[in-house]
This record gives sequence, structure tokens and C-alpha cells, in this order.
Amino acid sequence: MYRYLWSNGPKETLEFPQYTFEEHFGKAIPSFPPREVLFDYLQGRWKKEDIKKYVKFNTVVRDVCYNKETDDFTVSVKRLDEDQVEDGERFDYVVVASGHYSVPNVPSFPGIDRFPGRVLHSHDFREANEFTGKRLLCIGASYSAEDIALQCIKYGAESVVISYRTKAMGFNWPKEITERPLVDRFEGKTVHFKDGSSSEVDAVIMCTGYLHSYPYLREELRLKASNVLYPPGLYKGLVWQKGGNNKLLYSGVQDQYYTYTMFDVCGLWIAKLIQGKVQLPDRDTMEKDWKTWHARCGTLNSDAEDISFQTDFIQDLVKDLGDDYPYNVDTQEIFNTWEHHKVEDILSYRDKSFASKYTGTPSPIHHTTFMKALDDSMATFLDQRKN
Repeated sequence: MYRYLWSNGPKETLEFPQYTFEEHFGKAIPSFPPREVLFDYLQGRWKKEDIKKYVKFNTVVRDVCYNKETDDFTVSVKRLDEDQVEDGERFDYVVVASGHYSVPNVPSFPGIDRFPGRVLHSHDFREANEFTGKRLLCIGASYSAEDIALQCIKYGAESVVISYRTKAMGFNWPKEITERPLVDRFEGKTVHFKDGSSSEVDAVIMCTGYLHSYPYLREELRLKASNVLYPPGLYKGLVWQKGGNNKLLYSGVQDQYYTYTMFDVCGLWIAKLIQGKVQLPDRDTMEKDWKTWHARCGTLNSDAEDISFQTDFIQDLVKDLGDDYPYNVDTQEIFNTWEHHKVEDILSYRDKSFASKYTGTPSPIHHTTFMKALDDSMATFLDQRKN
């Protein structure tokens, strides 16, 4: 996560029902925290559950092989602290929870190899100060482009052009940010767009998303999909159907509106499956189920429909958890209000306040508006005496 990154969605949509922000910080805090605050919150949950004692760190998985004869997996790992590959270990189940925002999708355009300025992917973006006084091109029209453009303007970039493939985001941008169709070609520092227009830019940031990449898995175990709300081949969005005899589980591989609560529910569902407390239906039923969800995913045409879909997905998992998860994590109303705020004013939506679904406490308005809040430290963010 890059420096000066603030949550781009309300914390109330990702709050753990069994470990609230109020419990962690001892008071209500504003709705859009910077990265240090969110990390501190997550660490509090980990410490409360004392989970680190179960984790082997400094270990890289090199190979996962399903053994058909014994219906288990052989997993080979390398210990980084000892620079040593260990002998393969046998496991009954394998859970892939490594995320899918680490391998950049990098398109190519004619002439970009001769562009004289810096070219980077958003994965390698570290802080906006590097681009003070610069003219930027952001290729892509989703959350990364939106946030990086605002960050760079906030910290003094001269201008940002956002190049979109399908349609413009269409927000009420400040004068320094404009949107253009997809790049056609580069000629020196001049970038030409599909509509015939052109701009001079000093740096190019690819905000073009990420690829699913699981090089440590054997071919029949690898999920291959674009970044969608319901990847194909996964019963309940979790159980891989093309290999591993229903014992290979993928967690958190969906595109995401919900995050922490969705991961919480997915993890508990997987744990209950492994414990034998959740039963799988026959293969035909599982295939029909995931194909129905995947087909519905392909019909979604708006943020509101996306949010409703992912809410339904989570609730479908929750109903299998019984008394082990007695919480209603439906935050559609907050999500939809947040999206409305962004349409109203992309510069000020982070200055809004929401109430916790679980405590009912309204969040205070931050003492400094987002576009003027240059200090993103936790100490400054939490010091509401500045109001």
C-alpha cells in the first residue's frame, strides 16, 4: 500500500461485527482512515485471536501437487531464513489465500518502449510527491486510476489525463484531471488517443489491474480468470471443481466491494467444511450452482447491481454457518450512499460520516478535509481535538 493511501470506502462496510473499530480504538473514529489506522485495526484482531502462533513465516510455497492415489496433497516449501527447500509435506486440504493483486496486467502500446519519461504500474506506485509539477497519464478507469489521480493532484501534480478503454468514469473532476479514450500510440512525450486528440505527458502510470497467478500450483489446480465478482469453476466461490477432489479451496479471489467481513465469512465456511460441519452436494449440483452464479455475474450493469450481487453471495455462505456466525453483515445501504457521494463530488466523499452497523455510533467528521489532509499518520488522524 502506497504512502498517503486512505480507505476509498467507508470503514463501516468492512468492520468486523465481533471486533468493532470502537472496541479497538476506544472511541468512534472517522469513516475513511489512512492505511496505518486500518493496519493497526487488523493487528488488533490478530492479537485478540492470537493467531500468529499458528503461522509459519519466511516460507515460500514452491509446489502443490494433488495425489490422486491417496487423495491428499504434497506441498513443497522453501525456508527463506535458511535458504533451504524442505522435503514435501502431506496435507489433506490446501487453501489458496494469497490474494490476486500482486502480478500486474501490463498492456503494450506502439511507441511506449521509446517514451522518455517514467513508465510504471500502479503496483509500483509508492508516493505522489514523486510527481509534483509533472503531467501524468493514467491508463485505466477504475479505483486505482481514480485514487492515484486524486493523490497526485493533491500533492502538486500539474495535470492528470485518465485514459479509458470502455467508458469514462465521468466524475465531476477538478480542472487538473481530464478523461480521454484509450491510448493509440506514443511519439516521444506525446500520447495520441483513439479519438484523434493528443497530450504531452511526463510520466505514465498503468492502472490496468492484475492477473490471477498461482505458479506454485499444478496446472489442473490453477484458477484462470479475469477479475470478476464470481470466478468460474468454484462452488460457493470457494471449492475448486477442476482438480483436487473438492479439497482445494480458494478464498478471497473475487473482485471486491466487501473485504474484511467477506474474508471472515469465507474463512469460517472453509473451516467448517474441513471439520465436516458443512456437507457438499453431488458434483452435478455443485456445477449447476457455480454456473448459475457466474452467469448472473455476467449480467451486472451497475455498481448497485454489483453490490447487491456480492451481498447475496456473502449471505448465501452465512446461511451455512448457523450459530457460529450470528451476524448480519449486509451493508448495501452504506455502499450505495457512498457511491452517490462520489458521483456528487469525487473530491469530498471521504469527508462524509457513517454510523457503525454494529454499535450504532456515528463516526465523527475528520478535522481536515481529505484534499487538504497531507499528514496521514495515525496520531494525527486520531487526534480529533483538532476539530
